[in-house]
Amino acid sequence: MATNSIEPSIACLAVIVLFCEVARRVVLKITSKRYYEGLLMEIISTFQLCACTHELKLLGDYGIVDQQTGLTLTYVMTVVHLLTFRTATSNPSASLEQIYRRKLTIKSAILRIACQFLSAAVAKLVMHFTWSFAFSELHLRHSLTGFECVSALHTSSVYDGAAVEFCCAFAVQSAVIKIQQLMPKYRVCFIAAVVTFVVFAGGPLTGAVFNPALAFSIQFPCRGNTFLENAIVYGLGPMLGMISSVLLFDKAIPTLVKRVGRKPVLKTE
Repeated sequence: MATNSIEPSIACLAVIVLFCEVARRVVLKITSKRYYEGLLMEIISTFQLCACTHELKLLGDYGIVDQQTGLTLTYVMTVVHLLTFRTATSNPSASLEQIYRRKLTIKSAILRIACQFLSAAVAKLVMHFTWSFAFSELHLRHSLTGFECVSALHTSSVYDGAAVEFCCAFAVQSAVIKIQQLMPKYRVCFIAAVVTFVVFAGGPLTGAVFNPALAFSIQFPCRGNTFLENAIVYGLGPMLGMISSVLLFDKAIPTLVKRVGRKPVLKTE
């Protein structure tokens, strides 16, 4: 019998994570080349991220969970993702950063980004297929609408939305850069807390996605905005936010510190 409760969605999230973790372990055992292993990890982890976010978004869109419960689920799932993704980033912006840090070649980064977007598209189709089985009243209601969704962009202009996504990506990227100073056991919890706060602050305005591949899966198909508008908000905004954070901490601040350190000291008699 279909039910209108949170338990089926929690079970759905658990199955997605379990399936993806099994897939990752299989990849580690059968893949000898690290290059292909990295691509497959991106595909699996991006699928996990997008599929789980689809389910969480559905709970929020239909008012099944209140804000506190929604944020708690966001925190828990972020911790789960960070603990299971291994080397995958599941974010095109992160792949661009790896080019800058010379951890990836341009060709490798382009292939990873392509895998991320492909996996994001597949995740949407798989979740539509899963919801069609109506394991809960929520899934049944959503399938009867043809899986229709409404844009999460609620700002006065597209550029305001891009600014919100810019700030979200800047905050998360800055946290990622600074966590190197924390003990390893605190890093995951710290990043999850930052992500949860960003979702709390920016969620009502844009959905606080700050990930172009994730947005391609959960926001681009929704009615209310054109492809170009979504690309500006959810593609350009987060990428500029990431770039600004990296340049600030890698270039601007070190340069400023050096200049201050070289400032001559005036002697007073």
